[in-house]
Amino acid sequence: MRTRKSADKKTRSYSSLIEQLATTPHESNHGIMPEILVITTYPPRHCGIATYSQDLIKALDKHYVDSFSIKICALENKDEKHTYTDTDVKYKLDTSSTESYTELTQTINEDENIKIVLIQHEFGLFNESVEHFNSFIDAIYKPLAVVFHTVLPGPDDILKANVQHILNRADSLIVMTNNAADILVRDYTVDRNKIAIIPHGTHLVAHTDKDELKRKYGFEGRTIFSTFGLLSSGKSIETTLDALPAVIDKSPTTLFLIIGKTHPTVVLREGEKYRDFLTAKIKELGLENNVQFINKYVDLPELLEYLQLTDIYLFTSKDPNQAVSGTFSYALSCGCPIISTPIPHAKEVLAGDTGMTFDFGNSEQLAAAINTLLYDVALRNSMVMNGLHKIIHTTWENSAVNHAKLLAETAADDIRLQYRNPEVNLNHVKNMTTDFGMLQFCKLNRPDLNSGYTLDDNARALIAMGQHYKRYNDPSVLKYINIYLNFIEYCQLDSGLFLNYVDFNTKFTDQNKTENLEDSSGRAMWALGYIVSLGSILPKEITQKAGTLFQKSLSLTKNIYSTRAMAFVIKGLYYYNRRVTDPDTLIYIKLFADRLVQMYRHEADDEWKWFESYLTYANSVLPEALLLCYAITGNEVYKEVAKNAFDFLLSQIFDDKMINVISNKSWMTRGYKKERYGEQPIDVAYTILALRKFHDIFKEEDYLNKMETAFTWFLGNNHLQQIIYNPCTGGCFDGLEEHNVNLNQGAESTLSYLMARLTITKYFGNPDMVYFRRKIRAAKIAALRTLNF
Repeated sequence: MRTRKSADKKTRSYSSLIEQLATTPHESNHGIMPEILVITTYPPRHCGIATYSQDLIKALDKHYVDSFSIKICALENKDEKHTYTDTDVKYKLDTSSTESYTELTQTINEDENIKIVLIQHEFGLFNESVEHFNSFIDAIYKPLAVVFHTVLPGPDDILKANVQHILNRADSLIVMTNNAADILVRDYTVDRNKIAIIPHGTHLVAHTDKDELKRKYGFEGRTIFSTFGLLSSGKSIETTLDALPAVIDKSPTTLFLIIGKTHPTVVLREGEKYRDFLTAKIKELGLENNVQFINKYVDLPELLEYLQLTDIYLFTSKDPNQAVSGTFSYALSCGCPIISTPIPHAKEVLAGDTGMTFDFGNSEQLAAAINTLLYDVALRNSMVMNGLHKIIHTTWENSAVNHAKLLAETAADDIRLQYRNPEVNLNHVKNMTTDFGMLQFCKLNRPDLNSGYTLDDNARALIAMGQHYKRYNDPSVLKYINIYLNFIEYCQLDSGLFLNYVDFNTKFTDQNKTENLEDSSGRAMWALGYIVSLGSILPKEITQKAGTLFQKSLSLTKNIYSTRAMAFVIKGLYYYNRRVTDPDTLIYIKLFADRLVQMYRHEADDEWKWFESYLTYANSVLPEALLLCYAITGNEVYKEVAKNAFDFLLSQIFDDKMINVISNKSWMTRGYKKERYGEQPIDVAYTILALRKFHDIFKEEDYLNKMETAFTWFLGNNHLQQIIYNPCTGGCFDGLEEHNVNLNQGAESTLSYLMARLTITKYFGNPDMVYFRRKIRAAKIAALRTLNF
């Protein structure tokens, strides 16, 4: 019969192997990755598709690890030749040359590592070699995905035949709007199920103060309109110029920015004829003080700042068949109210008070629309928020998720996706923290001073920053640990009781009189106990203060009966006990553990293995706490109940592909169907923390796999396939609803993500993940054999 001593020895041995592997440098080359070959124009060529492809490829590389290698075949012709510095540009295709097509065909077919070919298609790129292009795609033996940047309605027989040829050959099709998909189905007889709609990507931005940006660029006090993109007559800038006099008459501070150099192809064909035409019109209309050219190819960071300082963005294309515009999308993502001609993209996105449209070339309508928006601030602000909620699903991170899943599906079993962990980013936490504490809420990513502070959030912040310091030993974090610890001290009364709600003026609010504060008190004890456990690395004055505050409230916790509050206190006791030998902690641990077991036995049966007759929020903390009680006491009853309850919970919130935590719209009551939507980051994070502890104790790989699945919920593995974590700000969106993500990035969600991110660091999502996971399995087998498991 195995003894507890031998089992402990085996557990320690396995854990030490895991830790050793996590901290040992591994070779960087884990094998040849399956290759995705993208055929596209590419920088330094100045072209919308080139920029699009570069942004998409960067997003894919940044979002996934050990999954695939992306290589580029750059499109050129006899008039467009470039030198490419990007090492991922592996081939060139000269669309003017039959031999170039033939050589590329042979290369693709002979390279066994190329698993799929992705073509960025625009008619102008292949118009001089349609027959060669059609023969080329027929001769490729690899799976083929095609992105149609333009879909023309009402084709003649020749155009229809050429497009139909591509459609029939492609294994998957991507368009960027519903309208484009409708045209393919209606005019080209394509099965709708073959079409994926993946909108043009946009960049996440940390929404900066508009007035501050205007000062930076010398536009203080001006009302800014803008448009941007490679200049050509198709942009119909003259429509805006003709509208401006009627606007300036009412708003003399107006300044219209025309951002971007002339399109290189236009320069080759006609020089600066169009720009000269616009300059003459500006002079003719007397607009010299109200129009400014930014005549250069603007780098992305500068462009995003120009768009964020823009009061109204104007899009005046004269092409009714222009399916989509990247410039339009970028402006929307930067929070610009938009007035646009009714291209299909605009009609889709601006519907429902997201923007305004006007007839092609109609300057009077444009002037009226501008004046309406200028003097209706509420409407303008409403359009901004509606636009941001509509456009968030188009971020490059979300585009990467949608592209990767489609390409992996098209390539069959040749590509297996693994998410890459984002860099740990404390910017948003620091931005939300004053000298007094961490604020509660944000409007988008901008802290809301009026929301005040809570003990809940500052306790979470103390835990998260403690985790960060333990991992990275960053001395700058000590400042924040002190702030959050001082806040907890501020909320602790002389009696040892805690209050939760504090306004921005540091006054306790009336909410403390009307709400149950047990959960808040439990979180405070968890945070204090955790800081005490870091006594070997934190300054002595910090851990001593935490210990004093912990002891001051400990005797009062025996009166806590809230299930989750007891669990939080147990976590505090567990961590405190790791550093301080105190017989009282064992007494309290057994007290709370027995209460939880009693609750479980009262409620549980063969179908419902839980402590209560419902599942609400922070469910995972209950079995995790009971497992911690086992870890300290060795009581097998605690272990058995914890595992039964946790496995039951996991069966309710996981399927084969993702986690779906209990909805905050309606808790899951015994005997009733679970609500599908309304997921919060805190529940996902607590599940990850619990999975980590259950894996540590039971060594079951399924817990590790579920931990990875749960964390990828933040990265797009959810029912909307949208990111919840915002890598641009370091914040986390406040929730996942049925049709949208809540874009506010408050303290609870941001800290929940941070705790989860710091918890999973050594297990997966790193460049050495595949290697590491293989080594874990090998180490586990070796440990079992060596120790006679």
